Amino acid sequence: MSNEQTPLFAKHAPIGTYVPAGPGDKRSPCPMINSLANHGYLPRNGQDVLARDVKAAMTEIGISGGLGTIFVNSVYNVHQTKEEKSKTNFLSRFWATVRDPWTLLAGFGMRRQGQKDASGRPVLDLDQLALHGAIEHDVSLTRRDTAQKEGNCTRQEDLMDDLLAATTDGKTLTREDLAGLRKRRIEKQREDNPGLTYGSLQHELGCGEIALMLNVFGNGKQVPRNYVEALFKEERLPLEEGWKRRWWWTVGLVEVKMTVEKVKKLIGLEIK
Repeated sequence: MSNEQTPLFAKHAPIGTYVPAGPGDKRSPCPMINSLANHGYLPRNGQDVLARDVKAAMTEIGISGGLGTIFVNSVYNVHQTKEEKSKTNFLSRFWATVRDPWTLLAGFGMRRQGQKDASGRPVLDLDQLALHGAIEHDVSLTRRDTAQKEGNCTRQEDLMDDLLAATTDGKTLTREDLAGLRKRRIEKQREDNPGLTYGSLQHELGCGEIALMLNVFGNGKQVPRNYVEALFKEERLPLEEGWKRRWWWTVGLVEVKMTVEKVKKLIGLEIK
């Protein structure tokens, strides 16, 4: 769906105003990214999204420029299959890295070869973030795995209910609550998905998602349950519930990494 096809009430809604995705609008497996599109911080149709727009949108929820740059510059690499990587010799990879050091993170690339806008700037569509084996990984909190019939991009209501029910006090989701839920999800998916891919990298990314939720929308230790419900169920920033972007400091890599290590320790599983 082009911008011209987007309903007028969405096309002309002020940036910051929440409008749910309509038919044909493209969305990712990530509720946070989808919320930014639903509020107009990213193109509402989810198509031809510029890297600079994703970086700017992430600052709207208090994520540091440095952390945003790491994410964006990684996924805007051109995606390569294993077969394509095997055909590239060391010298070619070396010179590519000299020209653009971000190609060191090319394994996270999600952009198609030659995918650019009319001005020659790299773009991607939000549904490309569902490309398996890059940033997207098995054992999501609210999506099933790529190999399962439900796919990895559509929220599953039973998993959504499990997330909201993980609260101990009925009002908040703590670091312990979320770590316990991820542990149960890992154990369940080991049973349900014979083709499961979940090693140390996927575990780091999965725990990183919990850390972002806790630090962006909570205090690093807990997050209000109704914030999580708005974010995951409606893909809406929880402004009506009282959330405000941090103003004293932004959420950066060191803070997220520290929270990740605490979550991994609480999960306690040895994952290689």
